[in-house]
Amino acid sequence: MNNVKFPKDFLWGGAIAANQCEGAWNIDGKGASTADVMTAGDKNTPRRITMELEKNTFYPNHEAIDFYHRYKEDVALFAEMGFKTLRVSIGWSRIFPNGDDDQPNEKGLQFYEDLFKELKKYNIEPLVTLWHNETPLNLVKKYNGWASRELVDFFTKYCETVFNRYKGLVKYWITFNEINALMRPLGNWNHGAILHEGTKYFIHQKDDVNMRFQALHHQFVASAKAVKLAHEIDENYQVGCMICYITTYPLTCNPTDILKAQREDRVLNLFSSDVQVFGSYPYYIEKYFKENNIQFSRNEEDEKILKEGTVDFYSLSYYMSVCTSEESKEEKVDGNIMGGFKNPYLKTSDWDWQIDPTGLRWTLHHVYDRYQIPVMVTENGLGAKDSIEEDGSIHDDYRISYLRDHIIEMGKAIEEGVDLICYTPWGCIDLVSVSTGEMEKRYGMIYVDKDNEGNGTLERKKKDSFFWYKKVIESNGESM
Repeated sequence: MNNVKFPKDFLWGGAIAANQCEGAWNIDGKGASTADVMTAGDKNTPRRITMELEKNTFYPNHEAIDFYHRYKEDVALFAEMGFKTLRVSIGWSRIFPNGDDDQPNEKGLQFYEDLFKELKKYNIEPLVTLWHNETPLNLVKKYNGWASRELVDFFTKYCETVFNRYKGLVKYWITFNEINALMRPLGNWNHGAILHEGTKYFIHQKDDVNMRFQALHHQFVASAKAVKLAHEIDENYQVGCMICYITTYPLTCNPTDILKAQREDRVLNLFSSDVQVFGSYPYYIEKYFKENNIQFSRNEEDEKILKEGTVDFYSLSYYMSVCTSEESKEEKVDGNIMGGFKNPYLKTSDWDWQIDPTGLRWTLHHVYDRYQIPVMVTENGLGAKDSIEEDGSIHDDYRISYLRDHIIEMGKAIEEGVDLICYTPWGCIDLVSVSTGEMEKRYGMIYVDKDNEGNGTLERKKKDSFFWYKKVIESNGESM
């Protein structure tokens, strides 16, 4: 039992993304996106980026888990678990196939309308991400992605289209998923839609730091324009930012380690949300730009836009924490976008991600102290290999343990005063991994019969975590 009381209107649910679950990559008028030209991979084999599709090569996002055709079945399963909300994303190239089209694709618009109505049928509130790791491929070829300012206007047109179409069906919107991923070279392709000559593998990308920060600035401006537009179209719309939070501890109590952890937290985590919440570039980032010789175009009009388009809530993904040090030669670990030094007090997952529930509680206090606006945990979960027993059952106690421990820490943060309003663990149903393209790195409470090579029936099965999470929601977090 958990003695902490969650708010009676707390939004329990789960999170998925269009490119990782929908499939139907070229059906009903959808154009190709950046996610559609990434090959399969695994823990030991990196995904490749191929601007032209290769014969006899498996592209896992093309079918994914076929949510496009099976969404009613999946929504019914989410409703059976008791979801109050479902975080989904809209595939931009399903609405504007080329990104710069004059008119939207009606079949794409209708699909999401039908999805949102299906959710509403079960009293599930859609939490909709406008951009989640996919940009129309045509915008890469013609404009070099978000490095071009022209994408701001294309994105604004797309936002205006969906804000008007789904008025009354959607209340909560997120502009850009994990926008701070562009702080690292890995973000070039997946987040900036930038492909430098010589880049072949997703995890080993060529980099132009000035171009990358120009792309990030364009996304800041696009986000602010989207927020302002949403409020103009519907005063009930609530629009948030979304940060990939890499909680970073000093490896030792050496003051130099403490200062380094503070610097990394500011630059990698807080900078992007400072811009979106406060509406301006923070003081500390200018020194970082100067020290790293980072130069890109900003103007007075941009500053005005950023001030006018500040977000209503803050959301984050949290999977793990890392340590940092100025001088240590200690063992390092992998992680979500950014790795770091191994913490000797923590265990790790099958993919070498450190498991740190207490770090989530620290992080929630940290961001709420700073921003004082409602907070959502919109991604959190454990990627692991699941086995099916002879009787068809799937015993994933490791996933239950991970989620339970994080929910308990969220409850403590709420009790201590954090205005946490939503929890949507990642991959509530198994889907394609972004970093590796795998299916067998599973996060879901619902199993999907598909392997890393694309074989399988796509049949859905309930894991033990399905029934556990149902009880958690039924009891509003009291029964763990």
